[in-house]
Amino acid sequence: MSVVEQYARAHIVSDVDISEDEAVPVVLRYDPDTDPRSVRVGLPGTHDEWTFSRSLLEQGLRAPVGSGEVRVWPCGRVQAVVEFHTPQGVSVVQFDTKALLRFLRRTYMATASPVTS
Repeated sequence: MSVVEQYARAHIVSDVDISEDEAVPVVLRYDPDTDPRSVRVGLPGTHDEWTFSRSLLEQGLRAPVGSGEVRVWPCGRVQAVVEFHTPQGVSVVQFDTKALLRFLRRTYMATASPVTS
């Protein structure tokens, strides 16, 4: 099976004065050979990659889910928020829901069994 990697534009929500139109590149990854139940999100400017349940991401597009380090919830009709907690603070990232749905669809296609006749 192949690794799925997708770049998405997202907004980092912060108390720092940032233009609303300033989106940053975020890397979404899925490796079915390493961990078929998890997805990874790489934020810009950090060497960290967050790994969490693919089902958490999917459920969070419909209703608020999560506790502990990662939380996901819908934000209106076209956006979703992913919140990452560390002892140093919280990173709140706002995505277009379409980008996350496209990524999830690609992850399920990567794990689909080939049909044989």
